[in-house]
Amino acid sequence: MPDDKRDDGLGDMPRFFVEIAYARPDKQLIRSLEVSQGTALDDAIRLSGIVEDFPEIRWNAKNVGVFSQKKPLNYVLQENDRIEIYRPLIIDPMEARRLKAEKQKAR
Repeated sequence: MPDDKRDDGLGDMPRFFVEIAYARPDKQLIRSLEVSQGTALDDAIRLSGIVEDFPEIRWNAKNVGVFSQKKPLNYVLQENDRIEIYRPLIIDPMEARRLKAEKQKAR
């Protein structure tokens, strides 16, 4: 019988799937990842290999979350969580609205 253990350091813990998502304007990726119970957000990002696809990713506690909610890097994942790595904003949303209003006003 094949040995289906992964090298995530958590041995025989129950396993489940999560998703990891990252997007740029030109390329998006959602990857399914099998992890062991007790896996932290930070560990799952490392295990996913997503940085190989997007070498510009620099994740920290300020730009990661689960289902659009920021989470600490030591957040313990739950079955079916969707990990999201957020890109920096190009422009502050309030500033974007202000500029749009000014442009509409000038018409």
